[in-house]
Amino acid sequence: MMLRTIGLRPPTLPPIDLEVAPATILTLSGPSGIGKSLFLRAVVDLDPNEGEVSLGDRFRNKTAAPHWRRLVGYLPAESHWWRDRVRDHFICLEALPLTELGMPPESLDWSVSRLSSGERQRLALARLLAQTPQALLLDEPTANLDSDSTTRVEALVREYASSRGAPVIWVSHDGDQCRRIGDRHLLLGPDGLRERTWN
Repeated sequence: MMLRTIGLRPPTLPPIDLEVAPATILTLSGPSGIGKSLFLRAVVDLDPNEGEVSLGDRFRNKTAAPHWRRLVGYLPAESHWWRDRVRDHFICLEALPLTELGMPPESLDWSVSRLSSGERQRLALARLLAQTPQALLLDEPTANLDSDSTTRVEALVREYASSRGAPVIWVSHDGDQCRRIGDRHLLLGPDGLRERTWN
């Protein structure tokens, strides 16, 4: 399904028109503090904003917020954990991509307090994918990971996008990563978005 924004305007940003095709990974970069996270949060309707967002023939303003956030899965830069045991944060434990992310099955029984930042990041991605969203918004999903874990995350997201036809917006400050994983790359600046092509 196509993910589309029309005149989407989070606070501090100009209106943004954007289309992300099915099975496409769009990487998004820009200076720190420019509003990349605000843009993702606006797409999933977590902060005040103006404009329209649609996924296929579904429009955000005609879809109940909880359902919209199941359709458009958002992974924040800092994941949230509200119970002590990892498994208590998962609605469904079937077909979790733990092995693909380099996490042992017993990690589900770990205390959240013992998790490193990288383990939290990978488990938060597993939690998101277990909900089978139809589009992904990923805010620096590999920022705390080593090169091996980064490769695992990139491969898993690529496979998910391809197999499910899911459009993906991936925020990254890593130019090499943007080249590797992105089918398209956009730069966000004070004047809005512009396409970046690699030489």
